[in-house]
Amino acid sequence: MEQIGFKTLIEADDIQRRVREMAEHISIDYADSSPLFIVLLKGAFIFAADLTRNLSIPHEIDFITLFSYQNGTKRSADVGVINHIRSLIEDRDIIIIDEIVDTGHTLSRLIRTLKDHNARSHRICTLLDKPDARVVNIEVDYIGFTIPDVFVVGYGLDYKERYRNLPFIAELTPEIKNSINS
Repeated sequence: MEQIGFKTLIEADDIQRRVREMAEHISIDYADSSPLFIVLLKGAFIFAADLTRNLSIPHEIDFITLFSYQNGTKRSADVGVINHIRSLIEDRDIIIIDEIVDTGHTLSRLIRTLKDHNARSHRICTLLDKPDARVVNIEVDYIGFTIPDVFVVGYGLDYKERYRNLPFIAELTPEIKNSINS
């Protein structure tokens, strides 16, 4: 279904179906564990909420806010921390929930932090993977969808804080970008 002004890449129903499947896989993999999910804010909040509601295992959730984008869509290798993890992570199984893995800089920074704090294990769960954009070698354990290296919005992903509420994933068209920047 084509949404006005957006080039839809993944429909809302397909996202929900895939999130349920991912939750089933994680529940099987962690049947004998109670992992700590670390959610990258802001973009992963919708994905994390839907994913964790579908889990059949005990778990905890914490949040971290990192940033690597400058000027809306330009990627940066410099990753900063705005809000830190509050949970103890030593000797814990950690699952990082990110909405999209592109360059890998953000996750690389977080993984270093987990190792510094002696996490037992860590895995990465992402709704969207952009392997063509990868700069840092990051192994992603749970992938919802693989997409081309285009700028996308919806289901938590934004452009200048807009479009997070869209229930689908869409490529941001030049027309939409221009209307916001005008």
